[in-house]
Amino acid sequence: MTDNFHGWAATGAGQALQAIEFNPGEMLADQVQLKVESCGICHSDLSMLDNDWGQSTFPLVPGHEVIGTIEKIGTHTKGLAVGDRVGLGWFAGSCLSCQPCLSGKHQLCSSAQQTIVGRHGGFADRVRANWEWAIKLPQALDPASAGPLFCGGITVFAPIIDCGVKPTHRVGVIGIGGLGHLALQFLNKWGCEVTAFTSSESKAEDARKLGAHHVVGTHDKAALTKLSGSFDFILVTANVTLDWDAYIAALAPDGRLHFVGAVLEPVPVAAFSLIGGRKSISGSPLGSPATIATMLEFCARHQIAPVTETFAMHDVNAALDHLRAGKARHRIVLKN
Repeated sequence: MTDNFHGWAATGAGQALQAIEFNPGEMLADQVQLKVESCGICHSDLSMLDNDWGQSTFPLVPGHEVIGTIEKIGTHTKGLAVGDRVGLGWFAGSCLSCQPCLSGKHQLCSSAQQTIVGRHGGFADRVRANWEWAIKLPQALDPASAGPLFCGGITVFAPIIDCGVKPTHRVGVIGIGGLGHLALQFLNKWGCEVTAFTSSESKAEDARKLGAHHVVGTHDKAALTKLSGSFDFILVTANVTLDWDAYIAALAPDGRLHFVGAVLEPVPVAAFSLIGGRKSISGSPLGSPATIATMLEFCARHQIAPVTETFAMHDVNAALDHLRAGKARHRIVLKN
């Protein structure tokens, strides 16, 4: 007999969430079941609720920044036990047999399961996932605010590893929101010289407190011109179109402009702007389970945490409205 789950679901694109009860079916041998303590709200939840990407199925229970305790484990799970406090992010399963999985790049698995695509996520009392994506939370991290690390955090931490960012590098972060405020903390503690690019002057002091050594307006052409040839790495966390030629010009030789923000419009690039300085443009999804674990240990060592606001889970619609209005500083966490 399978107990029903209780969650908050939208019945159609752009609709308010309603309380629902649903049966998750029989638990698979490689799955764990989490009792949800809290779940962060990510902008990707809004994109899924609005079906911006054309892959939403309704009713949809969003939520992919989950902190919870394991209350059931399948017979084929490894390294986990009932009572462990874990986190769950965008991915909820991978095949474990393809070349990316066998290479430790589970996030690139072509058959990876996504926590809120075709299945119900963490705006609920319980959620399930394959064991490899349920990552133990170090005791030094506060579980009340750790949820956003499992999407927002790993989204900006993984490129530091994957792109070979060095402590000697000069780096830029475009956008100081839910992703960018974590990127500033990571890169500062990594040892880099960090410049924050923000469209809001009101965020300048906040950016410095979070780890930025310099703050520049995203549309300040004069400042961008002075920075020509400066940066080894620029991380784009915003989802808006900017003067990309100016940012490519700001890269040093062998510099990289890396996208993790879901900019919906094409990025026009002239080949010669890349060729002469052997510059590159790239993008990435989240990180592997191993990289998530590394990020959590790095956060514990350096006391890095998301800046969060807390709402009760039953106030989810008010929390979503708060995010849509651009009032969140910097992440919202729903608490059961």
